[in-house]
Amino acid sequence: MIDDNTRPPTVLQVALALGAVYVLWGSTYLAIAVAIETIPPLLMAGVRYLIAGAILYGWSRWRGAPRPSRIHWRSATLVGGFLLLGGNGALVWAEQKLPSGTAALLVSTMPLWMVLLGWLRPGGTRPPWKVFAGVGLGLAGLALLVRPTADAHIDLLGAVVLVLGAMSWAWGSIRSREISLPESPLLATAMEMLSGGALLVLGGAALGETGQVHLSEITLRSALGLGYLITCGALIGFTAYVWLLRRVASPVLVGTYAYINPIVAVFLGWLFLNEPLTGRTLIAAAVIISGVILISLSRRTAAPVRPVVPPVSLNDSRTAACRLPG
Repeated sequence: MIDDNTRPPTVLQVALALGAVYVLWGSTYLAIAVAIETIPPLLMAGVRYLIAGAILYGWSRWRGAPRPSRIHWRSATLVGGFLLLGGNGALVWAEQKLPSGTAALLVSTMPLWMVLLGWLRPGGTRPPWKVFAGVGLGLAGLALLVRPTADAHIDLLGAVVLVLGAMSWAWGSIRSREISLPESPLLATAMEMLSGGALLVLGGAALGETGQVHLSEITLRSALGLGYLITCGALIGFTAYVWLLRRVASPVLVGTYAYINPIVAVFLGWLFLNEPLTGRTLIAAAVIISGVILISLSRRTAAPVRPVVPPVSLNDSRTAACRLPG
């Protein structure tokens, strides 16, 4: 886990955290699909984050993080609700109804929602042209990468839920930088996981998923998928994501993982599953990387973000263009 202190992060720490978010979150779509084969989706996601959150909370407290206050728990529940129940919950539920390529395309609207929500909110200002151009290139590249065939059937309900989930994750990412959370990024992450995981379990129960749980029918394949999501997707990936949001002070840079994850998924499929690597895929990758470069060039150097910060605008480069992680 990334060292929990208030010193400015080193280039190596930022590179390792970005690498974890780029690569590990790029592999979680497959793990989710495997896990929900025999485990109801919202309960699976809830258990995932409750276990990961409990481990991280215990680690943070053991390392000396002070006991969080009631207002900290209230803030963590708000952020966990938007990120995990609204965002990740929508993803795991929609993957029952949508092909992975269609789901990836819908999830890729995240940078657009982030830009628009940050612009339209009170006090928001028009983003720099490079952000608009970068988001446009990123979306164009993702559309080319996962473009569905003309006769593909798209489940309307699943598509609507996933787009709303992308909006929820975008808003949660913005709000997480403006409310009172513990000084320790790891403790704040743990609290968001615990509160979000609890909300996911309650959501699953409300949808009747508890009656669908049959322990004897859960396969080793699904259990391994859940284990991968807990360790690599939640403990490492989500922790690195929140740490970057809190310490790097450039969520525009952090949000570039939104365009890298699909490329990682495509190349892992080619490397391990012998999936075809076409010319269209290579062109899409070039377009996506161009968008990443434009977005990165738009950011400004800023000081690390304190636990409580005032509302900021996209001109300060503090509102991320992010994608819903697996």
